[in-house]
Amino acid sequence: MGYPNLQACITDLEKHGHLIRIKQEVNPNLEMAAIHLRVFEAGGPAILFENVKGSKFPAVSNLFGTLERSKFIFRDSLEQVNTLVDVKNNPIQALKHPFKYANVALTALSALPMKVGRRQFEKCDISDLPQIVNWPKDGGPFVTMPQVYTEDSDKPGVMNANLGMYRIQLAGNDYILNKEIGLHYQLHRGIGVHQTKANAKGQPLKVSIFVGGPPSHPVAAVMPLPEGLSEMTFAGALGNRRFRYFYDEEGFCISADADFIITGTVEPHENKPEGPFGDHLGYYSLTHPFPLLKVHNVYHRKDAIWSFTVVGRPPQEDTSFGALIHEIAGSALQEEIPGLHEVNAVDAAGVHPLLFAIGSERYTPYIKERKPQEILTIANHILGKNQLSLAKYLFIAAAEDDPKLDVNNIGQFLTHILQRIDPTRDLHFYTRTTIDTLDYSGSGLNSGSKVAITVAGDIKRELWADVPANFSLPKPLVNYQMVIPGILAIEIPKNIRASDMPMIIEFLQEHFAEADLAGIPLFVLCDDAAFTAQNLNNFVWVTFTRSNPSHDIYGINEFTEHKHWGCDGPLIIDARIKPHHAPVLEKDQEVEKRVNVMGEKGGELCGVI
Repeated sequence: MGYPNLQACITDLEKHGHLIRIKQEVNPNLEMAAIHLRVFEAGGPAILFENVKGSKFPAVSNLFGTLERSKFIFRDSLEQVNTLVDVKNNPIQALKHPFKYANVALTALSALPMKVGRRQFEKCDISDLPQIVNWPKDGGPFVTMPQVYTEDSDKPGVMNANLGMYRIQLAGNDYILNKEIGLHYQLHRGIGVHQTKANAKGQPLKVSIFVGGPPSHPVAAVMPLPEGLSEMTFAGALGNRRFRYFYDEEGFCISADADFIITGTVEPHENKPEGPFGDHLGYYSLTHPFPLLKVHNVYHRKDAIWSFTVVGRPPQEDTSFGALIHEIAGSALQEEIPGLHEVNAVDAAGVHPLLFAIGSERYTPYIKERKPQEILTIANHILGKNQLSLAKYLFIAAAEDDPKLDVNNIGQFLTHILQRIDPTRDLHFYTRTTIDTLDYSGSGLNSGSKVAITVAGDIKRELWADVPANFSLPKPLVNYQMVIPGILAIEIPKNIRASDMPMIIEFLQEHFAEADLAGIPLFVLCDDAAFTAQNLNNFVWVTFTRSNPSHDIYGINEFTEHKHWGCDGPLIIDARIKPHHAPVLEKDQEVEKRVNVMGEKGGELCGVI
């Protein structure tokens, strides 16, 4: 049976050794986040903070810190939910195998939202909630595990509502304490569609923010669900407990099982500065105008527990969230895009900046020399699909070239690409387009470029593990390191200004114009070659979060022919931090020292970190 509330989940996790309690007082300003990060990095348990400085409410984090723990939480329902999503994606299968899917209708029916009588909640102010600040330069405390509920003004009611996870700034900036908070979301999201409709009618948008409740609720808020399957129904199916709700006296939807509910309205076209916020790319998203929520009420259960997570450079708890989502709906995209075998939004690169994909290459099978054709069509389809449309780099390979190729194996996949890439034909740019709001490598907020690198055919080169004996760099470049065979990280000295980079690129192009570098098809220009080459996670993070394809990809002997860009020497990606980029997230060392003490003998984290 499913958990009726968050407390039941915590009790179950503790009983089975999946949760620890921190009894000493902890500061929500940086210290709670630092503890969470250290426990997560150690593969540790969920954490219940019993004594949060400045708040009467305890807090819990790292519930979904490992895929194994997430699967334990939903051990009674994962199989039937997989089946439900599978049928929504491919209903023909249900007709072909009626006995296999016989219980799907019952599952969906039993998961329908349930309207209940009004429940008794207590009230408090925004300032009474745990004011958790994750990173030193954050603009204030944020809600990082919210379920944001809105309804469609044209089709009101819970079955047409949207439940999404968008960060909430509780205080700081120009917000009036306890009266205003900030919502960070893009207008193409479900809540944005609802706001656009409300704006057109000149009406305020009613928003309910749920925190806590059964663990199926936050998972439902981030699930990319098939058309026609509501988040509330999915939450019921995953949690083995129907989503229970009622409306308060002001007409706001209230999740009856939530620990906290914040209600308020977004007035048409009313924004205030929101941010900065340490985000999942590993940098701060900066201060920008975002919708303003005018707070009406803050409700809480008598025994309420605040649920939160910490966002930062991957991997983080949301990495495990993503793994759970893939476990449930991993095949959905393949059903929607003909010829697509696999796609992986590479977590180590911040998810949106980098996609690896495998597709069928079946066009013109009678031609001896194979080249990318069908996979370019698939690439276009991928880059037009939901959140995948925010990607900057898409590497797609042909399934026929290596049946064992794995999009989740970064080293293997990159090696496959570099062995076969033809830089004269395989790069396809999309300029002046949309990228992730959180990505500051582009030319403006939400603005940047993309490149699809489509690779098919036989191996063209043997990748070099070392540079040739006669290899040299043009001055003033000195330091370089091999990342893996075929990839060279070249360090740009710190005294080189951004305005000097065109000259540096020109030096490289002239220096290597006649060189034989067949075994090194990729140069990456970076601020620290040792760090970039230290491991593949560092490499993909540096390379693909700090470059804008149209502006930062160059090549040795590059050319443009009939509007197509290419080169017949190594590709060059300029992955330095540029002046317009956002700051990198860095931990507070004094706070880290305090956490170290907690891990020593007699400390509450001894044996955990």
